[in-house]
Amino acid sequence: MSFKRLLIANRGEIAIRVIEAASELELGTVAIFSEDDARSLHVVRADEAHQLRGVGAAAYLDSEQILTLAGQARCDAIHPGYGFLSENAAFAQRCAEAGVR
Repeated sequence: MSFKRLLIANRGEIAIRVIEAASELELGTVAIFSEDDARSLHVVRADEAHQLRGVGAAAYLDSEQILTLAGQARCDAIHPGYGFLSENAAFAQRCAEAGVR
């Protein structure tokens, strides 16, 4: 594996599954969460968690905020989950520009 720390840019069940899979691969996991998701299970299960500004799904669509948090948490990869950012070509381009896989 060519990266060590994974930011999971999603919430709920998909984030938990990604955290479990990453843990099996011995990757460090970083969860992000909106203000209203602070008590969600994915926040507890990840090795580390960082709060996004904003509430609901909109917070998870703020690609610049997510990239900033990824940098602050020293993540070299982002898993977009499904929905939210996974089909956003502009987000993928911004990740590439930032050196994040």
